[in-house]
Amino acid sequence: MTSSKPIGEWRDVYDFLEQVRLRPGMFVRRGSLVELQAMLYGYRVASEIHGPQAVMDFEHQGPFAEWLWLRLGRTYASPLGWAVEITQAAEATGRAGIDLFFDLLSEFKAERSPEVR
Repeated sequence: MTSSKPIGEWRDVYDFLEQVRLRPGMFVRRGSLVELQAMLYGYRVASEIHGPQAVMDFEHQGPFAEWLWLRLGRTYASPLGWAVEITQAAEATGRAGIDLFFDLLSEFKAERSPEVR
C-alpha cells in the first residue's frame, strides 16, 4: 500500500499523481479534473523553466490523451481535452470523475510498462 510522502521525495509527475490519488481533496477542489489538468500543465511549464524538463504524458494531445481516445472508442481527439471527456464519461455512469481518471491512469500505466511506472 502506498502512503503519503513529503514533496522532497517525489521523483516525477507520477509521484505527484499518486499523492493526489491518496488525498484528492487536499490537491484538487471538488475533484475537478479540469483543475488537475491545469495543475499538470503548470508542472510542465515549471519543469521547462527550471529543468530538468519532465516527461509529460498529460498534454492536451499527449500520450495519455491519445491512449484515452482509443480506450473510449473514439477516432478523433476531443477539442475539449481529456479532463472534460473523463468527467462527462464518469457523470454518465454516476461516478466521480477523479475516480475514473485514476482507474484509467492505472490502465494506461499498465499498458505502457515498463516505459511508465
